[in-house]
Amino acid sequence: MAKLDARRVGAFLADPGACRVVLLHGDDPGLIRERCEALIRTVTEGDALRLVELGKDALRSPNTLANEAASSPLTGGRVLVRLRDASDGKQVTDAARAALAGPGPGLVVIEAPELRTSAALFKAVEGSAAGAVIACYRERGAELASSIGQILRELGVTAEPAATEWLAQRLGEDRMLLRRELEKLALFVGQGGKVTPEDAVACVAEGSALDLEEALMAAMAGDVAAADSALDTAFAEGANAVQVVRAALRHVQRLHLAALAVAAGAAPMGALDALRPPVFFRHKPVMERALRVWRPDTLEAAGAALLEAERRTKTTGLPSVVVARSAVTGLARQAAARR
Repeated sequence: MAKLDARRVGAFLADPGACRVVLLHGDDPGLIRERCEALIRTVTEGDALRLVELGKDALRSPNTLANEAASSPLTGGRVLVRLRDASDGKQVTDAARAALAGPGPGLVVIEAPELRTSAALFKAVEGSAAGAVIACYRERGAELASSIGQILRELGVTAEPAATEWLAQRLGEDRMLLRRELEKLALFVGQGGKVTPEDAVACVAEGSALDLEEALMAAMAGDVAAADSALDTAFAEGANAVQVVRAALRHVQRLHLAALAVAAGAAPMGALDALRPPVFFRHKPVMERALRVWRPDTLEAAGAALLEAERRTKTTGLPSVVVARSAVTGLARQAAARR
């Protein structure tokens, strides 16, 4: 069965068939957990006696997973064996190989965040006809917007396209936090309701995402003090450095598109109106001020600086928060100097 294409994942989670071992790996632990829980619901049908949860320290012998998968619950049916926080190593790999070759009808699900594709565990599951490998990476852009729409439908509500796009821009890429916010939004609009952009803003636009947005708006308009204060609040409420830098890059890219239109003869407000997803109405005045400060070439340079800042958050010894703050306040100081 090997590595599953993203388009096949939904159908597999609803029916894993005769698969013996599923390996969930990637940089989004929330998505790993969500997909594991979907398999638990499918296989155990809500019967707690058919679920066996293990930590990697519980692998006392190479046959631990195989033996658990071969067990027969008192209530009958197929058992699911969940191995959390697995990492590459001979102990886990040998246990996975034994489970792949075992006779038991049970399904073993191995959660292995950050596992490399060159790892022996990855190759063992990928190379077996009885195994399935599912990548769980953070979603972005159109892929993230599609997942937001799907989750909302699962929760019994729909959303206007503009609302979905707004949510994809602001909710970030952590699946666990994303689902929590969408559950709150579904309760807000009620079963069978339709989420409008106004609903999304009223319910979701708070906490670190809102403060980060305010920081970026202030920075690009040249308000250094407001940008720094909003960053303080965003970091205090859970924003991380990479999230800040990527949000700043998306904001600069949107301004760059509008600035190109202005350079071609469009009025600033008309250029903003043409952006997709649409600019939220209360942000138009401050973005218009930013367009009067920044030119396409300076925005292109700002984007390159932010890409370098993201690299530095991951590869230098400097605290990542310091790098992100410096990148955003640096933009604010540039804008202030140009005003």
